[in-house]
Amino acid sequence: MKLADFRIGARHLVQEPVYSAIAILGLAIGLGACLLLLGFVQYSWRYDAAVPGVDHIYVVKQKFNVDPKAPWFDQAPLLLREAALKTPGVADATAFFRVDPPTVKVGNTLQTMPSLLVLPHFAGMLGLSALEGDLDAALSRPDGLALTQSTARRLFGGAPALDRTLHIGDKVLRVRAIVRDRPANTTIPFEALYGVHSVLTSPEMRTELQTGEHGAWGRLLLRIAPGAQTNAIAMSLQAIIDNAPGVQGVPPAVRARLGRRKVMELALSPLREAYFDQDVARNPVGAPGDRGDRTTVAALALVAVLILVIGAINYVNLATARVLRRQREIGMRKVLGASVRRVVLQFLAESLVVSMLATVLGLLMAWLALPLFSELVNRKLDTLFSAPNVALALLLGVLIGIVAAIQPALTALKVRPAQALEGRVNAESALGARLRALLTVLQMGTAIGLASLAMGMSVQTSFAMHAAPGFDSAPLLIVDLPERGKKSAAVRGFLSELGRQPGVQGVVLSEHVVGRFGSDVIHDLMREGQAAVSMEAKMVDTNFFEVYGLRPLAGRLFDAGIDKENDGVPVVLNAIAVRQLGFASPEAAVGQTLQRTTEDGKLLSYRVIGIAPQLRFRSLRDEPGATIYELGIDWAGTLSVRASGSVADVEQAVARLWPRYFPDALMHTQRAADVLAANYAGDARLARLLVLATGVALAIAAFGMYALSGHMVQRRSREIVLRKLYGAGKVQVGMLLGRELGALMLAAAVLGLPLAFIGIARYQAGFVERASLVWTTPWLALAGVVLVALLAALRHASGALALRPGQLLR
Repeated sequence: MKLADFRIGARHLVQEPVYSAIAILGLAIGLGACLLLLGFVQYSWRYDAAVPGVDHIYVVKQKFNVDPKAPWFDQAPLLLREAALKTPGVADATAFFRVDPPTVKVGNTLQTMPSLLVLPHFAGMLGLSALEGDLDAALSRPDGLALTQSTARRLFGGAPALDRTLHIGDKVLRVRAIVRDRPANTTIPFEALYGVHSVLTSPEMRTELQTGEHGAWGRLLLRIAPGAQTNAIAMSLQAIIDNAPGVQGVPPAVRARLGRRKVMELALSPLREAYFDQDVARNPVGAPGDRGDRTTVAALALVAVLILVIGAINYVNLATARVLRRQREIGMRKVLGASVRRVVLQFLAESLVVSMLATVLGLLMAWLALPLFSELVNRKLDTLFSAPNVALALLLGVLIGIVAAIQPALTALKVRPAQALEGRVNAESALGARLRALLTVLQMGTAIGLASLAMGMSVQTSFAMHAAPGFDSAPLLIVDLPERGKKSAAVRGFLSELGRQPGVQGVVLSEHVVGRFGSDVIHDLMREGQAAVSMEAKMVDTNFFEVYGLRPLAGRLFDAGIDKENDGVPVVLNAIAVRQLGFASPEAAVGQTLQRTTEDGKLLSYRVIGIAPQLRFRSLRDEPGATIYELGIDWAGTLSVRASGSVADVEQAVARLWPRYFPDALMHTQRAADVLAANYAGDARLARLLVLATGVALAIAAFGMYALSGHMVQRRSREIVLRKLYGAGKVQVGMLLGRELGALMLAAAVLGLPLAFIGIARYQAGFVERASLVWTTPWLALAGVVLVALLAALRHASGALALRPGQLLR
């Protein structure tokens, strides 16, 4: 190629501004959207990649089969750490805990600081080193603390943070090390680290953390030696846990229910795969960090490629139509001696000019949209525009330019100079016309499929968010307390004072919040002569059902005027528990006695006083289960406040009282409706992402339809005027064009709709309750895409109706 080829290509772009704007803008939008989506995909696939030797690090998982749901946890008994260090093939072992983010006081300022309590060898396992100070001292000394760079700046501003002190409750800690910030794509995020001997842990807890003799769990990491067999290591650890006292002491009823299943199953999972480990349940023992779905990420990669493909298709169609308008020019070039090579290189140069302009514009658009996109996917994509990624984007632009030049160049080579110069313009070949039609169908079919899936996911997510949880969430405010139970004078005073505030109808302590995922206490209860039934136990106060506005299905519910706090005898069941226990009706269960055997062999008896309505403690992805409500608030740290008027007024009342009773803790409140909606935050983000992708696909498809309709009118202009001369009216001419466009839309619907129905069915399969309205969304999406296509073709269609036979025939 010569520089003159690029100058000619640029000159043509300037001479045809409408074509240039459509071609460059359509390709730029596709490239920009593709770069953002592929950046997110790359970010997801590289979770924990920054850990040295990450492919040899494994997470010990366990499934506690005593729980009837038996989810996998990425925590395991700490007693395995010392055993693992002695196991052949294990090069190193450590563990850590993700504690509730402590409130840190620096001067008069309170801030939260997500922290990890780490055991020996943690820093070496993750490849951590001190940028300042001594990391070993920070993790071994009682007052030691290690901060990340960004946390140190946040807490102390620009002043040096090393050796500065901060307060966590009544404990004073000293910053003894500064470490580098962790990458955003890690499943082990932290802002601060402290060791097992820290003043923040009690003496009893320090012993348990190191021995695990009482059954404490932690997130256990193993570094496996190269060549070692992970299955053999897992079997060795399984044998140890099978003989552990905590497992051997399982009550006989539980052992009988398990049959041949192990009490606790162990598995080793690569840390590199932790981000995509959907088997691991969220739990309060240690939050596993961000989680992603491998299928979803792969689908987004496919969507990114499809958007790029339809953008390239749009340009190929435009460029091919433009070649057909330039046949005289091409014929003249051939007459003047232009070889096949020169013609091909000319169109290749023109394609590269368009693709590189579109690439630069696409990079600029992606850069401007990055903050909004990062918020949309809830990930920090700061490294998206690194030098290697930008270089790959430019290379991708070059490749698109080369590939997109093939069809226009082939069309140009078929131009016959003599016919072109005589004014007898060659029509497009049948193969070329079919190829362009196929590309257009692919464009529109992709838009239909994406629009259907986006609308279907939005409908199902909205349905789940607004599904009845079993109570009215509107008047309820959830307040997380810094202390558990009512043993603290501060908690008792806060509850008393808050209950007297105007607009507060009632307050109640509970261990669990309806709709917020947390650890479940599992009880195996039985009635005389019947097998034991496993059910979730919810610990509440006497006025729980009153505050939540619930009425009994049978019998009575807890009553503050009758029942006593922490009374372990009266219990309330839900209807599922009634059925599973074998009672004929809710009324038949009232007054009956249930029993369970504790881990130490004691037999406890309960008396059923009533049956409660079903509450949705989990999301719509989980089958509701049997539940027993007990009176017990020693570990309750959540306050539910019922407003008689505005919830905002109650929030203000909490904010006024908080500093008086909890001056060293940050306030955290959440409306009950927001707690329920948080279960579907990921679904909502994905639906919005698909809506954005659909908008991009529709915009590009509209550009393509605009160009296609223009070419269609130009190609059939003589036929149209001849029909007019023979008496055809506007309706007949419109139907002529409509049939061609309709055939393309019908083919696009045949391509896009089946895939849309399959995608929606697969998405809905993850829910136990499904929105029936979702099956109308593909048809609505089809109607929307058809409307966009008609609007895009309207200008050229109206031009066709206005063609004057005399002027065109001359």
